[in-house]
Amino acid sequence: MLDLLIVAAFMVYGLGSGLRARSKASRSLDEYFLAGRTIKGWKAGFSMAATQFAADTPLLVTGLVATAGIFALWRLWIYGIAFLLMAFIFAVGWRRAGVLTDAELTCVRYSGKGVTALRLLKAIYYGTVINCIVLAMVLVAAIRIAEIFLPWHLWLPDGLYMPIVHFVADSGIRLGASITGLDPAMTSANQLISILLILAFTAMYSITGGLRAVVQTDVMQFSLAMIGTLLYAWYVVDAAGGLGGLSDRLVELYGIEQAGKMLSFGPPTSTGEALMPFLVIIGLQWLFQMNSDGTGYLAQRSMACPTDRDARIAALVFIWSQIFLRSLFWMAIAIGLLVLYPFAPGDMANEGFIAGREALFVQGIDDLLPSGARGLMLVGLLAALASTVDTHLNWGASYWSNDVYAGVFAPQVLKRKPRNRELVAVARLANVLILIIAMIIMANLGSIQTAWFISLLFGAGMGSVLVLRWLWERINLYSELTAMAMSLITAPLLLVYLGIDPEREWVRLSIMAVVTTSAAILVTFVTPATDDATLKRFYRRVRPFGFWKHAAMLNGVDAAVPVKALRTRLLAVTVTAVSLFAMLLGAGRLMFLPPDGSALIGGSCLALGLLLVPVWLRIAMGRALDTDPEDEPLPDTSRVR
Repeated sequence: MLDLLIVAAFMVYGLGSGLRARSKASRSLDEYFLAGRTIKGWKAGFSMAATQFAADTPLLVTGLVATAGIFALWRLWIYGIAFLLMAFIFAVGWRRAGVLTDAELTCVRYSGKGVTALRLLKAIYYGTVINCIVLAMVLVAAIRIAEIFLPWHLWLPDGLYMPIVHFVADSGIRLGASITGLDPAMTSANQLISILLILAFTAMYSITGGLRAVVQTDVMQFSLAMIGTLLYAWYVVDAAGGLGGLSDRLVELYGIEQAGKMLSFGPPTSTGEALMPFLVIIGLQWLFQMNSDGTGYLAQRSMACPTDRDARIAALVFIWSQIFLRSLFWMAIAIGLLVLYPFAPGDMANEGFIAGREALFVQGIDDLLPSGARGLMLVGLLAALASTVDTHLNWGASYWSNDVYAGVFAPQVLKRKPRNRELVAVARLANVLILIIAMIIMANLGSIQTAWFISLLFGAGMGSVLVLRWLWERINLYSELTAMAMSLITAPLLLVYLGIDPEREWVRLSIMAVVTTSAAILVTFVTPATDDATLKRFYRRVRPFGFWKHAAMLNGVDAAVPVKALRTRLLAVTVTAVSLFAMLLGAGRLMFLPPDGSALIGGSCLALGLLLVPVWLRIAMGRALDTDPEDEPLPDTSRVR
């Protein structure tokens, strides 16, 4: 009963937030999608972290640690570099650009007849295809949570429940394989009921209140998720024999070599030839991914901030919550579950092994947590799920209303300017469309790891061009079009000829990155540059950093100024990155000391990271990054439609 009361209180809070924000959200798209650009930095950072927390990510971490050890988590941690670039370089650009979506940025950044076509293509590709794939991954995690905690076959009367079972059986709907041994039709019926109720709850406040309601609930949801995760980690580690006994228990269960691999933050000595493919993967995926410059909901949160400093604070709060704090909690849970639910080495070759290990994150909650703590962790997972779903609904709908309807359909088909309330109505309808598509994709997904690998592949060709458009003035409309086209052509071919075997992933990512980036750069040099008028306006509005010699001179600015500004910010990125990863490595090694490992390395890394904290904090909070390189007042960043 206590668990249900905690869940009910969470739902009431979420619905109340949506109703409170409804009036303001209905005024315009700026109010609906950017909360009137009034979100404080720390709130925006919590919202980013809540969305990235997700219900699927802890399951993914559990599967990665079981299959490849802690070292495999560098695949997630390496994104910290991209996030730091966003904090010190890209966030300010997104905010100053004055746009509502990254698709709209094409109209500010480029010139040429294809601008509208690129805007429309990006809106559909990012807002529907990519967005719905990510949502489907989250929903796969949701059905695994729901199967254990929401047994509708025990709660609902047969007169209400059995018609749903018959409908599922007759229609052939299959929503994931059962992990509790329940009949497939009943499993799918339970999953269908759970998903529809969860999505209905999330959609009610997200669709009603827009970004203001999303951020308000995200702050609470992330706090609950972190408290619940900390409690879960405590109980798991305690049941596994305490932090000091984890290493010895792993050695007893798996042998010293396998235990060393599981607890290694660096490449195991037995890695051999497999090390290079892994280094290629983590070296590529942080840059060659579709969110490398914050494109998407991270950029949306930056745009919603009132000042450059707030945008920078948002990214830094997000990074330290996401990469450092959250990772330590999840590592404790994943390693503890290896002790409490051991497996034989031969089991790793079995079909469904990864999905089974991922599901243990949920199973452990039911087995190990007492009443109250279990309810709090369940709310934490539901909050993580809701925060991800509400963000992707809000973000995806922004493309359909702002770019598809307001940017193309209304002016070119209806031949008129759409009204504000009309656009908000389109946004709310788009939420429903996105939910339906995501559920269809979800029904055809296997493990979360597989879906994640495929999504990385499709994005591998986009990242470099998205980063370069902020740093190099020569990148043009055709560069992005080429990168997107090559990505859509190359990815399916690689999946057909190289399959989805994880051992070949580094080959697929390498080919994708080289082919798409090379094609985009080649096209950049053989196609017309962005015209001077557009470059001049963009530079004046955004004041980008990097190689903007011509644009700077058009504005009467020394060509060396944007390059110098970029060097300053890259130094900040470097110092913060060293501090972040040193603290993560140090704290992690001290908490989960490998067999025969030395605490000296962990202590030294932790000390280095702590010593650098005041350095990067002073840079981040100082006034130097809040002004233009030329020490002139910021230009007017009001939106121009």
